[in-house]
Amino acid sequence: MPKMTIRSDTRLPFMKMHGLGNDFVVVDARHHSWQITPAMATGIAHRNMGVGFDQLTVITSGAEDAHLTFYNADGSTSAACGNATRCVARYLMQQTGRDTLRLTTDRGQLLAKDAGDGLTAVNMGPPQLDWQDIPLAEEMDTLQLPIEGTPTATGMGNPHCTFFVEDAELIPLSEFGARYEHHPLYPERTNVQVAHIVGTDHLRMRVWERGVGITLASGSSSCATAVAAARLGLTGRHVQVDLDGGTLWIDWRDDGVWMTGPTCHVFDGTFTRDFLESL
Repeated sequence: MPKMTIRSDTRLPFMKMHGLGNDFVVVDARHHSWQITPAMATGIAHRNMGVGFDQLTVITSGAEDAHLTFYNADGSTSAACGNATRCVARYLMQQTGRDTLRLTTDRGQLLAKDAGDGLTAVNMGPPQLDWQDIPLAEEMDTLQLPIEGTPTATGMGNPHCTFFVEDAELIPLSEFGARYEHHPLYPERTNVQVAHIVGTDHLRMRVWERGVGITLASGSSSCATAVAAARLGLTGRHVQVDLDGGTLWIDWRDDGVWMTGPTCHVFDGTFTRDFLESL
């Protein structure tokens, strides 16, 4: 692919944000004509030669308050990213003075609310529980997959594979996650979670994100793990999920899976012409 031609006075502004250490570069593209490409995403993702992120989020104008597009660190796209959605929702609420927003993603329309005490809540929509919607490669019971450890499959706009274990801390996640991300039952690859029960409606979870690797937190993975635990009868539908980066609260209601937690806007910056031309 030929490199883009960039005017000498052109720079690309961005924001660095995170939700519990799940970190994002966010580009508000509503007021400029930049087109983010997979090559740009992978270049920006490099933690030595770029900025580094778990996901890149692009804000554009949409049918509702804004539309969000998500790129993984390897340049692939994802239809959903819960923590990034909460971060952008908080940014837009502060910008507009509103406490409720409707955002669209490739997952669909998501409602976001100010939950008070600096917390932001997003309805990630109903979970996808049928094999073809997740998707899996063939018809099967999604509650207990025919994989060692009988994990549970869940779709949250992206595919998930959740293992409940005795102690999530003891799982060698870098090896474990990489192995199951590419399992043949998941034609679009999968996010991988390992979790154990801490107490009543209280989970400890670690996550390997497809196209990224180990992350300190993941919103959609927390939703998927909470849904899987409730389906298996391990918890109720309102749970606390402790991740490496902090805590999220997940509530699986009739209207969808609500996720609540803190966000942080770390800094603003601009990508230089030299950097953009190198991608």
